[in-house]
Amino acid sequence: MAARVHHGSLPPLLLLVLAAALPAGALRFDLLSGHTKCISDDIKVGAMAVGKYHIVAPDDGTPSLLSSSQQQQLPDSHRISLRVTSPYGNSLHYAENVHSGNFAFTASEAGDYLACFWAPDHRPPVTVAFEFDWRSGVSARDWGAVAKKGQVETMEVELRKLEDTIKSIHEEMFYLREREEEMQELNRRTNSRMAWLGFLSLAICLSVAGLQLWHLKNFFERKKLL
Repeated sequence: MAARVHHGSLPPLLLLVLAAALPAGALRFDLLSGHTKCISDDIKVGAMAVGKYHIVAPDDGTPSLLSSSQQQQLPDSHRISLRVTSPYGNSLHYAENVHSGNFAFTASEAGDYLACFWAPDHRPPVTVAFEFDWRSGVSARDWGAVAKKGQVETMEVELRKLEDTIKSIHEEMFYLREREEEMQELNRRTNSRMAWLGFLSLAICLSVAGLQLWHLKNFFERKKLL
């Protein structure tokens, strides 16, 4: 049964905890051959990110991963390429003309990480359907392996997951506060520069007006009009 959250009856912080704790599923995209589709995710420094992707068979709505034999039966046009880059343009993952793949990295830069998919050009154009599951932070951890390794009860695993979720939200709040302070400092510097630019423009205008008056006065004196 799908979980439903009623926003009017829960505190905002609890809503954030529940939203982060809910399991995230893979997203399905349709990509036209010869075109590119990019997905971004804002990841903070030190956070782990994992992703996996795979082609969906033509005229097949099932989300399951195709087997090796099924992938070999796919037409050559049903392949995708992927490049994952950091906010500063560093390449973290690259795959070309594949049916499926996965990646994992720990963020060394804060900002929007970009995953760009493209399909090879084909005539006539075809639409390639693929599923992409990208998780970061708490959702990127393998909680099944944690439970298996520690031999802990299900409730303890859920409590650990909730604890990590709260820590992640706490860190995210500090991260957003730092970003807000940076933006405020940028606004202050911009306002200061605009104020100096306004004073400089006013000084230039007054100087030009004074030079025009001085020139007109000399012109009229030479013409003996004054």
